[in-house]
Amino acid sequence: MLAKIIDGKSLAASVRATQKSAIDALAARGVRPGLAAILVGNDPASHVYVRNKARACEETGVRSELHAFPDDIAETALLGRLARLNADPLVHGIVVQLPLPRHLDSFRVLAAVSPMKDVDGFHAVNLGALLQGRPGFVPGTPAGVMRLLEHAGVPLAGKNATIVGRSTIVGKPLALLLLQKDATVTICHSKTPDLATIANQADILIAAVGRAKLITAGMVKPGACVIDVGINRLADGRLAGDVDFESVRAVAGSITPVPGGVGPMTVAMLIVNTVRAAELSIGKPVE
Repeated sequence: MLAKIIDGKSLAASVRATQKSAIDALAARGVRPGLAAILVGNDPASHVYVRNKARACEETGVRSELHAFPDDIAETALLGRLARLNADPLVHGIVVQLPLPRHLDSFRVLAAVSPMKDVDGFHAVNLGALLQGRPGFVPGTPAGVMRLLEHAGVPLAGKNATIVGRSTIVGKPLALLLLQKDATVTICHSKTPDLATIANQADILIAAVGRAKLITAGMVKPGACVIDVGINRLADGRLAGDVDFESVRAVAGSITPVPGGVGPMTVAMLIVNTVRAAELSIGKPVE
């Protein structure tokens, strides 16, 4: 029997729809959530991601604005724009599209975003809050993965969850979120010996390394839930995840597709964070 497909596209639409009541409540108080995106350079993938975010904003009633810069922008100029956006009461969320050109210090740029407007959840204050289990903005992709697992009814407590990839954007924060749900978490990376054996022990296997079709059927425990965070462009122009979807689907119990799995949820959780930032700006208590 083929694995159940976990449809991130439909769940993302549902998540966006649930935000409309909160947006209406904010509108009644004269507030419209505002998201500012910083885009540096002409990377095609970055332009696609920013367009997707702007489209999701338009669909849900969030005001979006794009601040685009040439790839040779001076760091001081970029930091100056961030300072102005931090001070702008109409902007509740700020996202810096990564990667940045090499001459820019990504850590310094991300640190310049106000933690209260850091709807990507990349600021050290928000990552530290996640580590301590305190309220804060959680990065969109890990938050989206957790929503997908919940939606699919995947049990986490006491289960073995293996993450292939240790980035600050996905792997590390996702490990913390899974630990909060009492999963036993293993993080694998490029220096992990015998990845196949470790992956094969996972009840939940999450691939987030950026290597097309790295995870094959022989690496997957029969009946496991497989979450594919990767998105890679093949030589023929097609998109592929980090999981060899067709072969793994014959072994896994449930699986996310690429596209249409984690990607839409990342954008949906960005909308959730932006609406939350707008609520916090008018003093709504942290839940």
